Amino acid sequence: MKKKIIFLTGTRADFGKMRSIILELQNGKKFDVEVFATGMHLLRSYGLSVKEIKKVGIKKIYTFLNQKDKSYNRKMDITLSKTVNGFSEFINRKKPDLIVVHGDRLEALAGAIVGAFNNILTAHIEGGELSGTIDNSIRHAVSKLSHLHFVSNSLYKKRLIQLGEAKKSIFVIGSPDIDIMVSKKLPTMSKVKRQYNINFSEYSILIFHPVTTELKETPRQTKIILNAIKASKKNFVVIYPNNDPGSKIIINQYKKLKKNKRLKIFKTMRLTYFLTLLKNTNCIIGNSSAGIREAPFYGVPAINIGTRQNNRFRYRSVINIRFNKNLILKTMKSLKNKKKLKKINHFGRGKSSLEFNKIISKSSFWKTKIQKSFVDRSYFDITN
Repeated sequence: MKKKIIFLTGTRADFGKMRSIILELQNGKKFDVEVFATGMHLLRSYGLSVKEIKKVGIKKIYTFLNQKDKSYNRKMDITLSKTVNGFSEFINRKKPDLIVVHGDRLEALAGAIVGAFNNILTAHIEGGELSGTIDNSIRHAVSKLSHLHFVSNSLYKKRLIQLGEAKKSIFVIGSPDIDIMVSKKLPTMSKVKRQYNINFSEYSILIFHPVTTELKETPRQTKIILNAIKASKKNFVVIYPNNDPGSKIIINQYKKLKKNKRLKIFKTMRLTYFLTLLKNTNCIIGNSSAGIREAPFYGVPAINIGTRQNNRFRYRSVINIRFNKNLILKTMKSLKNKKKLKKINHFGRGKSSLEFNKIISKSSFWKTKIQKSFVDRSYFDITN
């Protein structure tokens, strides 16, 4: 019988990371694949990104509303508990052989909790990484609850070993979104502009997310960034933040700028179209991981503002600054002659989905023990 695999996704970002893997497994004959879609995918306020999941050809999709549009800024622990409840009921009906989650969102934590408590093998994609917010703690918690790990590079493998994970449970496959980034099937720039009615010849991208540990500062931070981009008199493609607490503050500020002809504001955007925009932008500004991970791959400079991406992998193409209008303007001006930089990549070469398929196709993979043990290692063991 085919092994049944459930992928859990709660945001456009984590689906973008898992998309190539899901399609690779779905198009084969070895596995029965289904997607459990929840979180911001089902919120009209964020563009109902579940439509993206359907458009790319995912055959089996189950949707679960873990929050409502009017309450999407509710406390994260309440949303977590509701997601645990909904996902638990789902997997007890489906009885999967493997649960797959990604990254550092509360939905991933819910999936890992349900998998661990129901004795179902759980795999975590892109564990071992660091950031500067509560997401950092969530990511490590997901790793500790998961049985298997698919990481982006050897540095993150070492960090998971440092956390007490067994070496044999960790597989380096690169970052799955690179599979899509290197694709020759990305839409052309002219097609993207037609699709989203973008008439700029030159533009930058703004993506700014709330930092859950700095909610009192969110109004001030948002005003500083928006005052800076207005003063720059440059064109911007602006994409809504994720659905973390505090996002409503940012969105309300965006709504006040709808008539600004230099700004095109979108609730969400299809991943492939976004990648084409990113590939051709002057720079990306804000605090999105896209500026830290995807932008350097295309040689696009990034202005990273604030603490959200603290401790992330650093490139020379990423300029880290504080919230200051004049500093933001000065930094933007300094990038005038640096539109394209040397392309850098430490996260694979675009074959992550093939590697994932190859690994889980081995019989040894399915013999992984449900009962985890903490592996004590010396510093020498970790670094060698």
